[in-house]
Amino acid sequence: MTSSAPLPEALEAAASPAVALAQARRVVVKIGSSLLFDATRRAVAADWLASLAADIADLRRDGREAVVVSSGAVALGRGRLNLPASRLQDKQAAAAVGQSLLMHAWEEALAPHGLMAGQVLLTRDDTERRRRWLNGRATLEALLAHGVIPVVNENDTVATEEIRYGDNDRLAARAAQLGRADLLILLSDVDGLYTADPRRDPNARHLPLIERLTPDILAMASGANAQAGVGTGGMATKLAAAQIAASAGCATVIAS
Repeated sequence: MTSSAPLPEALEAAASPAVALAQARRVVVKIGSSLLFDATRRAVAADWLASLAADIADLRRDGREAVVVSSGAVALGRGRLNLPASRLQDKQAAAAVGQSLLMHAWEEALAPHGLMAGQVLLTRDDTERRRRWLNGRATLEALLAHGVIPVVNENDTVATEEIRYGDNDRLAARAAQLGRADLLILLSDVDGLYTADPRRDPNARHLPLIERLTPDILAMASGANAQAGVGTGGMATKLAAAQIAASAGCATVIAS
């Protein structure tokens, strides 16, 4: 998926997600809560995360760099505290508990491949104020230089409505800008954009390549997957993320 903004020269010829991934030297991968959190067990989907960690290790062995933007802290914290989705302060408490659980899960998943995880917590202010932006960029560059996999999440323990992204799709796009990535991969419970919500419309058609995000394309976006009950994004936020990434010359892939 691309917009009218120019892509990096190395990605101009990319006509499929596989080609875009093969050409990208620095990749940002965003994982939604509906993938990482096992709602039945109210815990991390450990087997799925181990498989993803193996893919990230393959990227590293191929000489590419990877940044992860990982949801899941609030869902994990709610599971541990048995909290409902209610007040902001309860969500922040859940994030405080769940963030350590999330990082522990990433450390365990990456360790068999000799990789370390480094926690990076951001708010919208951090990506919109120049000094904080530069500090964040320097941190990401230092982590990558040391072979560490940055694991980025919103700092929900302190973020209020005024400084929150509220979804990690747009945060991932800002992380792609921050890290000067070539490719943003948004992993979710759907495998891309459809003409309608495929969970509700059996006639919905998958759109494999979008060269420009027109108003008609943006209108196809649907809301969050209500069946999962843990995410805050949806296709609309993914297309918004693709627009943000494209403004920095970064292509976007939406995949399951």
